[in-house]
Amino acid sequence: MKTKYLAGVFAAAVAAACASGAALAQGAYPSKPILVICPLQSASPSDIAVRVTVEKMGQNMGATFVVENQPGAAGLIGTERAAKAAPDGYTLAGLNNSIMTMLPNIHAKIPYDPFRSFEPIVLIASIPTALVVHSSVPAKNVAELTALAKANPGKLNYSSGGNGSPQHLAMEMYKYMAGVNLTHVPYKGATQAALDLVAGQVQAAFISLTLTLPHAKAGKVRLLAFAGDKRTAMAPDLPTMQEQGVKGYNYQSWTALYAPAGTPKPIISRLTAEALKALAAPDLHEQFLKQGLEVWGATPDQLVKITRDEYARMAAVIKAAGIKAD
Repeated sequence: MKTKYLAGVFAAAVAAACASGAALAQGAYPSKPILVICPLQSASPSDIAVRVTVEKMGQNMGATFVVENQPGAAGLIGTERAAKAAPDGYTLAGLNNSIMTMLPNIHAKIPYDPFRSFEPIVLIASIPTALVVHSSVPAKNVAELTALAKANPGKLNYSSGGNGSPQHLAMEMYKYMAGVNLTHVPYKGATQAALDLVAGQVQAAFISLTLTLPHAKAGKVRLLAFAGDKRTAMAPDLPTMQEQGVKGYNYQSWTALYAPAGTPKPIISRLTAEALKALAAPDLHEQFLKQGLEVWGATPDQLVKITRDEYARMAAVIKAAGIKAD
């Protein structure tokens, strides 16, 4: 868990919220339900992360949060709606890193700016992702897979949840950094991509640990590496890509909470403090773990830096891979 972000920042956020208390008191915020637009499928990891977090926030604040899913066009439709909502604190957005760092690099034109259209509130959680191969692949670690791919350029296939999906970009980053060539086989969703990996229809994939751990335990697939920069509590014995020689590799699928640009700072401070308080609760950690999520808890400033760094990495990978919108 990203407890390094929660340590200290919670106290600072509470202090900021207290300092803005007088301003909030006049408006008695919140005085009505708060709509949270999630431009992704219901029951997806991002949707679950947002719902669990705002439910806890609502309990603590005595407020009502209503999550509304509006998927479509890879998230562009719901994100545009959230970006154009009134900046009054009563419309928020639960957005993932695909929306904030990948789609803006893939599409020539999108209806929002990832750095200007929203006020960041908190980075909620990450979805632990691993490099996985089918059990028939004679590679026990990343170095062996790299050697195998270099000896057989283009002959190994990998699955993803579709063109421009997180699984696609995670593998393209590996290809870019390791100098290997694997053939992309896109699917209509990460679940189907994982199932065909288990069935041996493809040889490799970057897939969430939640989807792959049961199959790894059954011996149908082999976990080679964790995609993040530090090991995950979900699989503490699984070394990272960086530990196995792919220097600088760091891919983490994450979900964050935002408000439309121009939302008053006192409201943002209050929401950040309440979100961090919710994310610090042990029962929320347990809920996340059961759903294959890890608490992150990054503040607005930290979220901006994480987003800018990933945006730059994704730009380089997408350009190198020649990825275009469908």
